Amino acid sequence: MIGKEEQAEFLLEAMPYIEKYQNKVLVIKYGGNAMVSEELKKSVMRDLTLLRFVGINVVLVHGGGPEISETLKRMGVESRFVNGLRYTDEETAEVVRMVLAGKVNKDLVHRLQMLGAKSVGMCGIDGGMLLCEKESEELGYVGKIVSVDTGVITDSLSNGYLPVISTVGYDREGHIYNINADTAASAIAGALGAESLILMTDIRGLLRDKNDDNTLIKKVYVSDIPSLINEGVISGGMIPKINCCKEAIRRGVNRVFITDGRVKHSILLELLSDEGMGTMFVKGD
Repeated sequence: MIGKEEQAEFLLEAMPYIEKYQNKVLVIKYGGNAMVSEELKKSVMRDLTLLRFVGINVVLVHGGGPEISETLKRMGVESRFVNGLRYTDEETAEVVRMVLAGKVNKDLVHRLQMLGAKSVGMCGIDGGMLLCEKESEELGYVGKIVSVDTGVITDSLSNGYLPVISTVGYDREGHIYNINADTAASAIAGALGAESLILMTDIRGLLRDKNDDNTLIKKVYVSDIPSLINEGVISGGMIPKINCCKEAIRRGVNRVFITDGRVKHSILLELLSDEGMGTMFVKGD
């Protein structure tokens, strides 16, 4: 338990960051262990509520892989993954819509409402937000985003709501798509011209040595990403995540953070402190 003096020091340190983000848009991708642990879930919801109370326009984008897998298991359907992405046939896509846009989304909205944050739940189908096409035939109805219509999001923000968005999309033929949450958050942040995007993960950030948390790279210029891939620093499942960071910045987002969702109040520590927590990606000098 930190003392009163330390709490006051944190508030003073946070002041210029609160001022910088006031009335700006902040997109947060919520996933990983922070969605599974009840204690961490409460911590995240409190962080978001505080940010909204100090005048920051928060947009929450969420997945819900474990909930989808559990529901499919109860239905006797085996989950299958291709290169880390869930194979999604039409039946699975309907389950994804039911779980994400229904159960998970409304639970998060309810939690925020109970803390006093006026919230509204939506998915990528609402207002024609996320128009998709197939990422590949091999993955089935996993969506590649073709366009983003932010109208329903900006309308909600202008009326004082905190939008909570589940990553379900659609195509012009009426098919439902499962969209990777990092990909969706990156596209939405870019379309909104967000000040920052935070991707919550189950790692500290980008590590020079993936087995050593002490090798955290605090700041990465997007121009350095190809060389970090060639060196093997960015590899495996981190490549698509880092590409989402790069794409968001290419679309106009000023800063993208990969931060450790396993740490309580990681969002506040990342945004409102001099030290930060994870890895920050920026366009360059």
